Amino acid sequence: MLEAHPVEVEDLAYRYGEREALAGVSFDVRPGELFGLLGPNGGGKTTLLQILATLRRPTRGAARVAGVDVVEHPDAARRQLGVVFQHPALDIQLTPAENLRHQGHLYGLAGPGLADRAAELLERFGVGDRAGDRVKTLSGGLRRRVELAKGLLHRPSVLLLDEPTVGLDPGGRRGLWEYARTLREEGIAIVVTTHLMEEAEECDRIGILDRGALVALDTPAGLKAEIRGDVVSLVSDDPHGLAGAIRGRFGDEVSVVDGTVRIERRDGAALVPRLAEAFPGAIRSITVGKPTLEDVFVQRTGHRFWEAARSEGDGA
Repeated sequence: MLEAHPVEVEDLAYRYGEREALAGVSFDVRPGELFGLLGPNGGGKTTLLQILATLRRPTRGAARVAGVDVVEHPDAARRQLGVVFQHPALDIQLTPAENLRHQGHLYGLAGPGLADRAAELLERFGVGDRAGDRVKTLSGGLRRRVELAKGLLHRPSVLLLDEPTVGLDPGGRRGLWEYARTLREEGIAIVVTTHLMEEAEECDRIGILDRGALVALDTPAGLKAEIRGDVVSLVSDDPHGLAGAIRGRFGDEVSVVDGTVRIERRDGAALVPRLAEAFPGAIRSITVGKPTLEDVFVQRTGHRFWEAARSEGDGA
């Protein structure tokens, strides 16, 4: 019998009234994998994580953690999970050591074993020298480290991180991803949500969510390889007219995305002077770039990442 994946999601759907937050999402997460859920605000990332964390029941489909169904056996699933949500869950009047001690009690841990485990984790995450200080005196980055220690206290097989770097400075963000890579090396499967392209690049694989649908799933390199060569973007007062003229003149596949003319072509830089010569006065600006995850999102959805965020608002 094959061993279950740390996380398995099958045809998962969820509705908030008339709005479909998840529309039949399926994927799995492998042992020791750092798996990213990338998407704009409102794309469904947090809703999906809340279902995995047993905080919401799906409208349809199934989700399993270490082979345990999160709906049928939520208590057993929680024992396999460590969770760090976007909003802090520390008692700022207590010390880091006290926060971890109370968390341990919830999982039936006690005595010297709990104290040793808490001290080990706080030291590991660089907060050992502040274990006796009140959390309210710690910086945002140090608080995030305590949150990670708290989530790992009971030795879970899966760690869920919801937008974990929100509110951190660049140094704090780099530190958190370094810690995540260390955990991955120990065989802990990590599922992290983010709306930042550069953070998604840190993941082993990425699932891109848009308006509740999983529109892409692969490694960062694999996703970018789908783009044929360079991406040429043109700004014009008449983008649709310019797009039609380019198709007629050069035979290229041209699209208009949020008012910008977009061409995928292997020799993008060589095309620029030809475009400028062929359409003088019709082009306000031209840029050429190597494929990015933003380009993958545009290719799969037909609109830009931040346009999706604005249209969906600040939902899950």
